Amino acid sequence: MPTVVITGANRGIGLEFARQYAADGWTVIATCRDLSSPGGLATVAGVELFALSVDDPASIKAFAGALKGRSIDLLINNAGIMGPDLAAQSKDGIDPEGWLETLKVNGLAPILVSLALRPLLSAGAKVATVSSQLGSITETESGGMYAYRASKAAINMGNRTLAADWRDDGITCIVMHPGWVQTDMGGPKAPVTPPDSVAGMRRVIAAAGPGDSGAFFAYDGRRIPW
Repeated sequence: MPTVVITGANRGIGLEFARQYAADGWTVIATCRDLSSPGGLATVAGVELFALSVDDPASIKAFAGALKGRSIDLLINNAGIMGPDLAAQSKDGIDPEGWLETLKVNGLAPILVSLALRPLLSAGAKVATVSSQLGSITETESGGMYAYRASKAAINMGNRTLAADWRDDGITCIVMHPGWVQTDMGGPKAPVTPPDSVAGMRRVIAAAGPGDSGAFFAYDGRRIPW
């Protein structure tokens, strides 16, 4: 059976990825910051759970070391944060430290995790990173959410660059917009449910090939402009 690694899998979109891939018989390696608080992962049968703080390079190194000898077919970089309170990333005020932390978690960590796990990626492996339409410069027409938008634009560029570097290795790297999803981050009024978002992203991942590496997709398959 193929193996998938999912970061930030104790709730929301990451948890739903774990549920769906486990239900389909994949070997699921799921991470959360604190093994004593696995959230919904505790109810998902057959999932291998590891501690990982994606904002800590030492934690990333330890996680990669714990998987030594394994073969990974799919890496899903899902862990992410919204960043400071919205009032502190708006025209009315910016939290500089909060902005940098958001950039570290959303824009840098997925690249560090991908590079650390590169020796374990199988031939033809895929790396799928959860981004956001809010990271599209072309489609940005509203204001606010400065730190979050900037961090997602950063990971879009990071993935595009990683895709170029790994092109000759046959590894497909894509970023995905999950939609506005009913999670702790998205809120209850969001129009997309986690099962529908993840099912759509799984279809995108399954269909993606080397020719799509570096691309930006919505969960419904639409290509999003940069």
